[in-house]
Amino acid sequence: MSARTRHVGLPRWIHVPALLAGVFVVLPVAALATRIAWSDFPGLVTSPAARTALGLSLRTSTASTLLCLLLGIPLAVVLARSEARWLGVARSLVLLPLVLPPVVGGIALLAAFGRQGLLGAQLDAWGVQVAFSTIAVVMAQTFVSLPFLVVSLEGALRTAGERYDVVAASLGAAPTTVLRRVTLPLVLPGLASGAVLAFARSLGEFGATVTFAGSLEGTTRTLPLLIYNLRVTDADAAVAMSLLLVVVAVVVIGLVRPRGAL
Repeated sequence: MSARTRHVGLPRWIHVPALLAGVFVVLPVAALATRIAWSDFPGLVTSPAARTALGLSLRTSTASTLLCLLLGIPLAVVLARSEARWLGVARSLVLLPLVLPPVVGGIALLAAFGRQGLLGAQLDAWGVQVAFSTIAVVMAQTFVSLPFLVVSLEGALRTAGERYDVVAASLGAAPTTVLRRVTLPLVLPGLASGAVLAFARSLGEFGATVTFAGSLEGTTRTLPLLIYNLRVTDADAAVAMSLLLVVVAVVVIGLVRPRGAL
């Protein structure tokens, strides 16, 4: 018997809806290219407002992705490895930002960290204002992006199982050593996949950001917010910025992810 993996094969009909799904996703994006006067494109995407918004988007998306890693790795490990009864409820709460409208997420963040919010009032008394600042942008992006990393990493942890962890522990490795030297290296593709998805989601975040952080040029106006403002005042520039955001997202996903991570 050949050592090569044998595939069962696919029903012929399945290629038709698969092709339709691909066209449904690609066609609207490709249509952007037909709406641009290409001779004006370089000037539109290199304007001071565009450079400022893109730079802010990249910086805040990087910061929110690092925050997702800091918070999401421990959370995913607990969800995948713990046997506590409350994990079902905890998992539902973690996934909540996936189903909430982003504007609702922004209102929730305001209720917690706004000047009159649950924690914001105390922070304001200490002279710390979170809402409508660059920190608010990072927090909004982290709120909506964290589930992507947690879901990806938890799935990778469950697929990997615990057999190597058990072997390492039986040889005397401490739990932290097992996590650092065995568990995380085994699920590195899933972790990288989750990090890239979190970054891409942060890059495109709009609703929670505009609600919680506002749209202040140079401070909170990320590229999606700039596009929203331009769609009324300069439709051509809005289309050009939209295409720029698509290109940046594709480049990030294509260059950052390791082979087979997504």
